[in-house]
Amino acid sequence: MANEKVGAVLVVGGGVAGIQAALDLADSGFRVYMIDKKPAIGGVMSQLDKTFPTNDCSMCILAPKLVAAGRHPNITLITNAEIVGLSGEAGNFEVKILRKARYIDEEKCNGCGVCAQKCPVEAIDEYNQGLSERSAVYVLYPQAVPLKYMIDREKCIGCGTCKEVCKANAINYEEQDSIVTLKVGSIILAPGFESFDARLKSEYGYGRYPNVVTSIEFERILSASGPYSGMVLRPSDGEIPRKVAFIQCVGSRDVQVGNNYCSAACCMYAIKEAVIAKEHQSGLDCTIFFMDIRAYGKDFELYYL
Repeated sequence: MANEKVGAVLVVGGGVAGIQAALDLADSGFRVYMIDKKPAIGGVMSQLDKTFPTNDCSMCILAPKLVAAGRHPNITLITNAEIVGLSGEAGNFEVKILRKARYIDEEKCNGCGVCAQKCPVEAIDEYNQGLSERSAVYVLYPQAVPLKYMIDREKCIGCGTCKEVCKANAINYEEQDSIVTLKVGSIILAPGFESFDARLKSEYGYGRYPNVVTSIEFERILSASGPYSGMVLRPSDGEIPRKVAFIQCVGSRDVQVGNNYCSAACCMYAIKEAVIAKEHQSGLDCTIFFMDIRAYGKDFELYYL
Protein backbone atom coordinates (compact mmCIF):
# COMPACT_ATOMS: atom_id res chain seq x y z
CA MET A 1 0.00 0.00 0.00
CA ALA A 2 1.19 3.51 -0.82
CA ASN A 3 0.54 4.83 2.69
CA GLU A 4 2.21 1.90 4.45
CA LYS A 5 4.96 3.05 6.79
CA VAL A 6 8.40 1.49 6.41
CA GLY A 7 10.53 1.19 9.54
CA ALA A 8 13.91 1.40 7.81
CA VAL A 9 16.10 4.49 7.45
CA LEU A 10 18.58 5.45 4.73
CA VAL A 11 21.59 7.51 5.81
CA VAL A 12 23.22 9.25 2.86
CA GLY A 13 26.88 9.90 3.64
CA GLY A 14 29.37 7.77 5.53
CA GLY A 15 31.31 10.47 7.35
CA VAL A 16 31.34 10.82 11.11
CA ALA A 17 27.92 12.54 11.12
CA GLY A 18 26.33 9.79 9.06
CA ILE A 19 28.01 7.08 11.12
CA GLN A 20 26.80 8.55 14.41
CA ALA A 21 23.26 8.95 13.05
CA ALA A 22 23.29 5.35 11.83
CA LEU A 23 24.56 4.02 15.16
CA ASP A 24 21.99 5.98 17.17
CA LEU A 25 19.17 4.69 14.98
CA ALA A 26 20.46 1.13 14.89
CA ASP A 27 20.84 1.04 18.68
CA SER A 28 17.20 2.14 18.89
CA GLY A 29 16.13 -0.87 16.85
CA PHE A 30 15.79 0.61 13.37
CA ARG A 31 17.08 -1.09 10.24
CA VAL A 32 19.61 1.32 8.74
CA TYR A 33 21.14 1.47 5.28
CA MET A 34 24.19 3.74 4.99
CA ILE A 35 25.35 4.71 1.51
CA ASP A 36 28.59 6.43 0.53
CA LYS A 37 30.03 7.17 -2.89
CA LYS A 38 33.53 6.21 -1.76
CA PRO A 39 34.67 2.58 -1.32
CA ALA A 40 34.80 2.95 2.48
CA ILE A 41 33.08 4.97 5.18
CA GLY A 42 34.92 7.46 7.41
CA GLY A 43 34.74 10.63 5.35
CA VAL A 44 37.11 13.53 5.85
CA MET A 45 37.59 12.82 9.55
CA SER A 46 39.58 9.72 8.64
CA GLN A 47 42.06 11.98 6.83
CA LEU A 48 42.69 14.29 9.79
CA ASP A 49 45.64 14.00 12.14
CA LYS A 50 44.22 15.61 15.29
CA THR A 51 41.00 17.33 16.36
CA PHE A 52 40.49 20.64 18.15
CA PRO A 53 40.23 21.86 20.87
CA THR A 54 41.67 18.80 22.67
CA ASN A 55 44.24 17.68 20.07
CA ASP A 56 42.90 14.14 20.35
CA CYS A 57 43.88 11.70 17.63
CA SER A 58 41.20 11.81 14.95
CA MET A 59 41.39 8.12 14.08
CA CYS A 60 41.35 7.19 17.78
CA ILE A 61 37.91 8.81 17.99
CA LEU A 62 36.67 7.54 14.64
CA ALA A 63 37.96 3.96 14.58
CA PRO A 64 35.61 2.59 17.28
CA LYS A 65 32.66 4.12 15.44
CA LEU A 66 33.84 2.58 12.16
CA VAL A 67 34.07 -0.85 13.74
CA ALA A 68 30.71 -0.46 15.48
CA ALA A 69 29.00 0.55 12.24
CA GLY A 70 30.64 -2.26 10.29
CA ARG A 71 29.61 -4.92 12.81
CA HIS A 72 26.18 -3.69 13.87
CA PRO A 73 23.49 -6.21 12.93
CA ASN A 74 21.02 -3.42 12.11
CA ILE A 75 23.34 -1.52 9.75
CA THR A 76 23.93 -2.40 6.11
CA LEU A 77 26.81 -0.57 4.43
CA ILE A 78 26.47 0.26 0.74
CA THR A 79 29.76 1.77 -0.43
CA ASN A 80 31.06 2.81 -3.84
CA ALA A 81 27.48 3.70 -4.69
CA GLU A 82 25.17 6.63 -5.32
CA ILE A 83 21.45 7.35 -5.46
CA VAL A 84 20.02 7.53 -8.98
CA GLY A 85 16.30 7.57 -8.26
CA LEU A 86 13.85 8.44 -5.49
CA SER A 87 10.07 8.16 -5.35
CA GLY A 88 7.34 7.97 -2.74
CA GLU A 89 6.64 10.10 0.29
CA ALA A 90 7.65 10.46 3.93
CA GLY A 91 7.19 7.09 5.58
CA ASN A 92 7.41 5.15 2.34
CA PHE A 93 10.26 5.92 -0.07
CA GLU A 94 11.61 3.78 -2.86
CA VAL A 95 15.28 4.47 -3.49
CA LYS A 96 17.25 3.29 -6.50
CA ILE A 97 20.96 2.95 -5.86
CA LEU A 98 23.73 2.46 -8.41
CA ARG A 99 26.38 0.14 -6.98
CA LYS A 100 29.55 0.61 -8.98
CA ALA A 101 31.64 -2.45 -9.72
CA ARG A 102 34.69 -3.05 -7.52
CA TYR A 103 35.90 -5.91 -9.73
CA ILE A 104 36.65 -7.70 -6.47
CA ASP A 105 33.93 -9.78 -4.82
CA GLU A 106 33.17 -8.19 -1.44
CA GLU A 107 31.90 -11.51 -0.08
CA LYS A 108 35.13 -13.31 -0.94
CA CYS A 109 37.74 -10.60 -0.27
CA ASN A 110 39.38 -11.03 3.14
CA GLY A 111 41.40 -7.82 2.99
CA CYS A 112 44.80 -9.54 2.97
CA GLY A 113 46.21 -6.95 0.54
CA VAL A 114 48.45 -9.32 -1.44
CA CYS A 115 46.82 -8.13 -4.69
CA ALA A 116 47.82 -4.52 -3.96
CA GLN A 117 51.35 -5.54 -2.98
CA LYS A 118 51.90 -7.43 -6.23
CA CYS A 119 50.18 -4.94 -8.56
CA PRO A 120 52.83 -3.40 -10.88
CA VAL A 121 50.80 -0.26 -11.66
CA GLU A 122 51.15 3.02 -9.78
CA ALA A 123 48.45 5.69 -9.65
CA ILE A 124 47.91 8.97 -7.83
CA ASP A 125 46.57 8.41 -4.31
CA GLU A 126 43.52 10.66 -4.05
CA TYR A 127 43.11 9.87 -0.35
CA ASN A 128 46.54 11.41 0.29
CA GLN A 129 45.54 14.36 -1.90
CA GLY A 130 47.96 13.46 -4.68
CA LEU A 131 50.99 13.62 -2.38
CA SER A 132 51.78 9.92 -2.84
CA GLU A 133 50.98 6.98 -5.08
CA ARG A 134 49.00 3.77 -4.71
CA SER A 135 48.60 0.67 -6.84
CA ALA A 136 45.74 0.10 -9.27
CA VAL A 137 44.37 -2.40 -6.73
CA TYR A 138 43.80 -0.55 -3.51
CA VAL A 139 41.89 0.05 -0.31
CA LEU A 140 41.00 3.63 0.57
CA TYR A 141 43.05 3.70 3.80
CA PRO A 142 44.51 1.07 6.18
CA GLN A 143 41.65 1.19 8.72
CA ALA A 144 38.93 1.26 6.04
CA VAL A 145 35.50 -0.18 6.75
CA PRO A 146 34.63 -2.29 4.91
CA LEU A 147 38.20 -3.53 4.43
CA LYS A 148 37.56 -4.65 0.87
CA TYR A 149 39.93 -3.95 -2.00
CA MET A 150 38.87 -2.67 -5.40
CA ILE A 151 40.44 -2.30 -8.83
CA ASP A 152 40.84 1.07 -10.52
CA ARG A 153 39.94 -0.03 -14.03
CA GLU A 154 41.08 3.27 -15.53
CA LYS A 155 44.62 2.48 -14.34
CA CYS A 156 44.53 -1.31 -14.55
CA ILE A 157 46.57 -2.74 -17.45
CA GLY A 158 44.89 -6.15 -17.29
CA CYS A 159 48.09 -8.06 -16.56
CA GLY A 160 46.26 -10.60 -14.40
CA THR A 161 48.78 -10.54 -11.56
CA CYS A 162 46.18 -9.80 -8.89
CA LYS A 163 44.01 -12.70 -10.05
CA GLU A 164 46.97 -15.06 -9.93
CA VAL A 165 47.91 -14.19 -6.33
CA CYS A 166 44.38 -13.95 -4.88
CA LYS A 167 43.89 -17.15 -2.88
CA ALA A 168 40.29 -16.19 -2.14
CA ASN A 169 39.45 -16.11 -5.87
CA ALA A 170 37.80 -12.73 -5.33
CA ILE A 171 38.97 -11.03 -8.54
CA ASN A 172 36.22 -10.57 -11.12
CA TYR A 173 37.24 -8.46 -14.11
CA GLU A 174 33.80 -8.94 -15.65
CA GLU A 175 31.78 -7.49 -12.77
CA GLN A 176 29.20 -4.92 -13.85
CA ASP A 177 27.53 -2.00 -12.13
CA SER A 178 24.19 -2.95 -10.58
CA ILE A 179 20.98 -1.27 -9.44
CA VAL A 180 19.68 -1.92 -5.93
CA THR A 181 16.18 -0.87 -4.85
CA LEU A 182 15.44 -0.13 -1.19
CA LYS A 183 12.25 0.63 0.70
CA VAL A 184 12.77 3.09 3.56
CA GLY A 185 10.56 5.30 5.67
CA SER A 186 13.02 8.12 6.29
CA ILE A 187 16.18 9.53 4.75
CA ILE A 188 18.93 11.38 6.60
CA LEU A 189 21.26 13.52 4.52
CA ALA A 190 24.84 13.71 5.82
CA PRO A 191 26.73 14.42 2.60
CA GLY A 192 29.67 16.25 4.17
CA PHE A 193 31.21 19.23 2.43
CA GLU A 194 33.01 20.20 -0.73
CA SER A 195 36.41 21.87 -0.48
CA PHE A 196 36.90 25.20 -2.21
CA ASP A 197 39.05 25.00 -5.33
CA ALA A 198 42.01 27.15 -4.32
CA ARG A 199 43.00 27.54 -7.98
CA LEU A 200 40.20 30.09 -8.24
CA LYS A 201 42.34 32.39 -6.07
CA SER A 202 45.28 32.36 -8.45
CA GLU A 203 47.14 35.10 -6.58
CA TYR A 204 48.20 32.56 -3.97
CA GLY A 205 49.85 30.23 -6.48
CA TYR A 206 48.05 27.00 -5.63
CA GLY A 207 48.55 24.57 -8.49
CA ARG A 208 51.63 26.46 -9.72
CA TYR A 209 53.89 26.13 -6.70
CA PRO A 210 54.10 22.64 -5.15
CA ASN A 211 54.74 24.04 -1.67
CA VAL A 212 51.40 25.87 -1.65
CA VAL A 213 48.98 23.31 -0.23
CA THR A 214 45.39 23.29 1.00
CA SER A 215 44.44 22.59 4.59
CA ILE A 216 43.36 19.00 3.88
CA GLU A 217 46.64 18.37 2.06
CA PHE A 218 48.51 19.71 5.09
CA GLU A 219 46.44 17.40 7.30
CA ARG A 220 47.75 14.45 5.30
CA ILE A 221 51.29 15.81 5.65
CA LEU A 222 50.82 15.97 9.43
CA SER A 223 49.22 12.55 9.71
CA ALA A 224 51.31 9.60 10.85
CA SER A 225 49.50 7.53 8.21
CA GLY A 226 50.13 10.18 5.55
CA PRO A 227 52.67 10.35 2.74
CA TYR A 228 55.48 11.66 4.97
CA SER A 229 54.65 9.62 8.10
CA GLY A 230 53.90 12.77 10.09
CA MET A 231 57.09 14.63 9.18
CA VAL A 232 56.53 18.23 8.07
CA LEU A 233 58.23 18.16 4.67
CA ARG A 234 58.04 20.31 1.55
CA PRO A 235 56.31 18.50 -1.33
CA SER A 236 58.74 20.07 -3.82
CA ASP A 237 61.94 18.51 -2.49
CA GLY A 238 61.11 16.54 0.66
CA GLU A 239 63.12 18.92 2.83
CA ILE A 240 62.08 20.32 6.22
CA PRO A 241 60.79 23.91 5.91
CA ARG A 242 61.88 26.66 8.27
CA LYS A 243 58.68 28.71 8.02
CA VAL A 244 55.03 27.93 7.30
CA ALA A 245 52.41 30.59 6.52
CA PHE A 246 48.67 30.01 6.87
CA ILE A 247 46.42 32.28 4.77
CA GLN A 248 42.87 32.47 6.08
CA CYS A 249 39.50 32.99 4.37
CA VAL A 250 40.64 31.68 0.98
CA GLY A 251 37.29 31.01 -0.65
CA SER A 252 35.10 32.25 2.20
CA ARG A 253 34.02 35.75 3.22
CA ASP A 254 34.73 36.58 -0.41
CA VAL A 255 31.98 37.92 -2.67
CA GLN A 256 34.26 37.65 -5.71
CA VAL A 257 34.00 33.86 -5.62
CA GLY A 258 30.36 33.86 -4.52
CA ASN A 259 30.99 32.83 -0.91
CA ASN A 260 30.28 35.79 1.34
CA TYR A 261 29.83 33.58 4.41
CA CYS A 262 32.33 32.41 7.03
CA SER A 263 33.18 28.73 6.69
CA ALA A 264 33.07 28.49 10.51
CA ALA A 265 35.98 26.05 10.85
CA CYS A 266 39.05 27.56 9.14
CA CYS A 267 40.31 29.65 12.05
CA MET A 268 40.32 26.75 14.45
CA TYR A 269 41.88 24.15 12.21
CA ALA A 270 44.58 26.61 11.10
CA ILE A 271 45.46 27.19 14.75
CA LYS A 272 45.39 23.45 15.36
CA GLU A 273 47.59 22.72 12.34
CA ALA A 274 50.10 25.37 13.43
CA VAL A 275 50.26 23.90 16.94
CA ILE A 276 50.60 20.32 15.70
CA ALA A 277 53.18 21.28 13.05
CA LYS A 278 55.39 22.84 15.72
CA GLU A 279 54.98 19.71 17.84
CA HIS A 280 56.02 17.52 14.92
CA GLN A 281 58.90 19.74 13.85
CA SER A 282 60.68 21.67 16.59
CA GLY A 283 61.94 25.10 15.58
CA LEU A 284 59.32 25.53 12.89
CA ASP A 285 58.13 29.14 12.55
CA CYS A 286 54.36 29.28 11.91
CA THR A 287 52.50 32.49 11.02
CA ILE A 288 48.74 32.82 10.50
CA PHE A 289 47.49 35.69 8.32
CA PHE A 290 43.86 36.50 9.13
CA MET A 291 41.18 39.19 9.04
CA ASP A 292 39.91 38.24 12.48
CA ILE A 293 39.90 35.03 14.49
CA ARG A 294 36.46 33.50 14.98
CA ALA A 295 36.93 31.06 17.85
CA TYR A 296 33.37 30.81 19.11
CA GLY A 297 32.87 27.15 20.16
CA LYS A 298 33.27 25.56 23.57
CA ASP A 299 36.85 26.10 24.80
CA PHE A 300 37.83 27.46 21.37
CA GLU A 301 38.89 30.84 22.74
CA LEU A 302 41.13 29.16 25.32
CA TYR A 303 42.65 27.07 22.54
CA TYR A 304 43.35 30.21 20.53
CA LEU A 305 44.89 32.03 23.48
